[in-house]
Amino acid sequence: MPAAPALHGLTLLERGWLSSNNVLLHGSEGSPAWLVDSGHVRHAGQTVALVRHALRGEPLAGLLNTHLHSDHCGGNAAVQRAFGCRIHIPPGHWDAARAWDEQTLSYRPTGQQCERFVPDARMEPGQVLQAGRRRWHALAAPGHDPHSLVLFDDQAGVLISADALWENGFGVVFPELEGEDAFDEVAHVLDLIGSLGVHWVIPGHGTPFGDVDGALQRAWRRLDSFRSDPARHARHAAKVLVKYHLMEERQQPWADFLRWFTATELCRTIWQRLDRPEGTMTAFAERLVAELLAAGALARRDDVLQDA
Repeated sequence: MPAAPALHGLTLLERGWLSSNNVLLHGSEGSPAWLVDSGHVRHAGQTVALVRHALRGEPLAGLLNTHLHSDHCGGNAAVQRAFGCRIHIPPGHWDAARAWDEQTLSYRPTGQQCERFVPDARMEPGQVLQAGRRRWHALAAPGHDPHSLVLFDDQAGVLISADALWENGFGVVFPELEGEDAFDEVAHVLDLIGSLGVHWVIPGHGTPFGDVDGALQRAWRRLDSFRSDPARHARHAAKVLVKYHLMEERQQPWADFLRWFTATELCRTIWQRLDRPEGTMTAFAERLVAELLAAGALARRDDVLQDA
């Protein structure tokens, strides 16, 4: 975490792409600590160890998820077991999380993994989370996920942006892949962030940054390119799904990968929305993998695909 006064009292556990960043909001007398997001289930043990080290004996009152994608909430169950904290989630997926409806929660359509957890409370847009001496305003940030929240400390000008804004772009706009008009929601969220007076952004992936105007300009350019060519966004999303799957598996025999790809609902949806490129899903998968291999994002040894 940069040594900026505005970030004092926060610990960033910067992860990578399989696991989102975890942000520890340290407490003060009468106001205990909170954790924002818990990473992927593959890294759950590491998440618990990192949080325990960062707390240094401080109690953890709660865990708040910005949204329920598997890279942000996969460690929820492990963190709750370790620290006995309450789990707060955005309201839109409350019923689905309580019932563990993997279809609505996206884990089945995306072919992704997440350990079941039981949320304790909703964090509604407009609510304020008190953690230490900071007050974090929960703001609705649909687009990447219809139910996503961002958190804003208006006194220090610090935004925990989840996947609504990164230093170079934003997360895949998943509702667009299912035929919903969600690019406008991304635009509204970028407008909102630009109106807040943000000095520092702690993104869902990557390092905190202070050049908020520059990041917004890059995000607008990316959004404009996707709006003008939705197929480009869909192909990008397909490659993200493939890369993410290989990060989960680390390596996988080619035949098993093809079975996963052709059985994964969202991969099929994208292929169909792109008007069935390459003629078959198998050929489409081969094309995507070839592009990822050429970019150095994957490796192939004999008939085994590997994350790179």
